[in-house]
Amino acid sequence: MNVSQTEFQNMKEEIVKDMIARLMDERGFTMQNAFDAVYTSRLFEKLNDPNTGLYFQSSGYVYSYLTDELDKRQ
Repeated sequence: MNVSQTEFQNMKEEIVKDMIARLMDERGFTMQNAFDAVYTSRLFEKLNDPNTGLYFQSSGYVYSYLTDELDKRQ
C-alpha cells in the first residue's frame, strides 16, 4: 500500500511518541533518556525506511523490538 510522505511521517511519529511514553512508564526512563534511546536505536533507522513496513505495525509490536535491542545493549 502506498502512502504519501506526510502520512508516512505521521504514522512514524505516532509510533515514536508511543514508544517514548512506554519507556518512561514501564522502564522509568527520563524523557531525555527515552528520546535518546529511541532516536539512537537501530530500530529507528529501520522505522525511517518505508520499505521495511514497520510504520504499518502497531506501536506495541515495534516497541517489543526496541526493548529487545535495549536489553541486548546492557
